[in-house]
Amino acid sequence: MAGQSDPHLSIFSAPEVEFLAEDEVIEIVPNIRMESLHMICGDFGPFFPQIAAKVPLWLAVALKRRGKCAIRVPEWMSVERLTQALEAERESPREFQTLPFHYVEISRLLFDHAHDDIPDEYMVRSLIEDIRDVRFHKVETGLESISGRTHAVKLKNLSAMEVNIVRPFIIRTLQAFYKHDSPQMIQQPEATGNRRSQVADRGPRRDLRPR
Repeated sequence: MAGQSDPHLSIFSAPEVEFLAEDEVIEIVPNIRMESLHMICGDFGPFFPQIAAKVPLWLAVALKRRGKCAIRVPEWMSVERLTQALEAERESPREFQTLPFHYVEISRLLFDHAHDDIPDEYMVRSLIEDIRDVRFHKVETGLESISGRTHAVKLKNLSAMEVNIVRPFIIRTLQAFYKHDSPQMIQQPEATGNRRSQVADRGPRRDLRPR
């Protein structure tokens, strides 16, 4: 999929949204001693064995792939926190709970590259999938309330991936309403009514009498 298949809708592909999420900071526990890393985006390190350090997610994944660290799972990815979030989502049909803006992408990267660092991996994966399902059901329910008088849609606390998926549907729906409610569409019946009134105002008609 292209980066922006429709420039008017500014849709990103899933890998592009994931790429943006890789700048999120996460904690690692190195298992080797390593000097500081000087990157364009900043300096990280030095690193010492068994001493936690904070680095961007992309760097954590790179070090994990090389067997140089373990990744500490964020607190929000614990079974307890996710269970609470899921229950709150279900109890609030019109509100979205506050979750990390890139919770979908972060969890996916950790499942793919650091699943052995995730306690209760299968339970965590299941809870995140349930949370996503509940939140998307709320979005679908909200879209059903859109009408021709809707000028904007406010969905608070949506994540990056959720916004990216929902945005094109909302934009197309609003564009469809605006198209049908445009002045050009409204002027047609008015023009027809004006022509009829002009015919009626030509004055009284004379009866045709035979000669």
